[in-house]
Amino acid sequence: MPSSRRQFLKTVKLAAGTAGLATLGLAFHETGAPSPKGALVRNFDFSVATPGPKLAIAHGRDRAKLLGACLQELGGLSRFIAPQDRVLLKVNAGFASPPEIGATTHPDLLAAMIQLCRQAGAERILVSDNPISDPATCFSLNGLASACQKNGAELLLPGPRDFAQLTLPGGRLIRDWPVMLGALTGVNKVIGLAPVKDHIRAKATMGIKNWYGVLGGRRGVFHQDIHQIVLELAMLVRPTLSVVDGVQTMMHNGPTGGSLDDLADTQTMIVGVDPIAADAAAVSLLGLRAQQVEYLNLCQAAGLGTLDIIGLNPREMSL
Repeated sequence: MPSSRRQFLKTVKLAAGTAGLATLGLAFHETGAPSPKGALVRNFDFSVATPGPKLAIAHGRDRAKLLGACLQELGGLSRFIAPQDRVLLKVNAGFASPPEIGATTHPDLLAAMIQLCRQAGAERILVSDNPISDPATCFSLNGLASACQKNGAELLLPGPRDFAQLTLPGGRLIRDWPVMLGALTGVNKVIGLAPVKDHIRAKATMGIKNWYGVLGGRRGVFHQDIHQIVLELAMLVRPTLSVVDGVQTMMHNGPTGGSLDDLADTQTMIVGVDPIAADAAAVSLLGLRAQQVEYLNLCQAAGLGTLDIIGLNPREMSL
């Protein structure tokens, strides 16, 4: 067996062991534990209310080309990012696994978005997430740290100082809970970059659930009320854009996976102004209807977006 293949399988085996415990809701990395101090009361709305298309879908295998094509159909990134903007790219870096496993945001997608933000004149490009285990290890193994370094983005590895107690207005679960304000403060545009995956509890994890990564503390307790916490995450952060990567989709054993056999070659990229609609489009890659995912119904009922993809007249293309 070639040495590169042996090393890959060794990395996958190590990642699968870590991921298996994560699936059970056990967190190795806990940052920003709850404290008795008073909490901020707020949410974060980075949406841009400019006229134009709201949803674009492209089919193919080249993530950079698919992303560029979707953004072009939405009017170009300049519709959303202006010179001197300070941009957070919220990735899914949750697990210490190689990008081939599909458990995390693909570094090629991150690299392409960093380059496009730079071309749009962004003053600052910050990349962050609060992984389930050691952030430095996760960002290194999944290739996202390298993508930041090679393309000139600032990587925020979260530490205790990046978290503060926060209460979500109207929230039932996010009350006096540590939230990663170090990433959300000081930026004026936010773009989510997430893979499409099966999820053992929620049925699907895509763009909205990606915001789970801004929570600190013993956030595994929220798995007992998974659909409510995803609803509250959609209330907490309204992104400028939601990018959902279904070039490959994790069909089984999500959200961690661990085998290439868990993936399907679904060749789809979705970019939306409405994160609920983007997820509603993406969930079909898992063979589900949006109405079968409880948190999507809750989000629509709360007025956070729509499941009526056809009504948005999505721009769709194949490359």
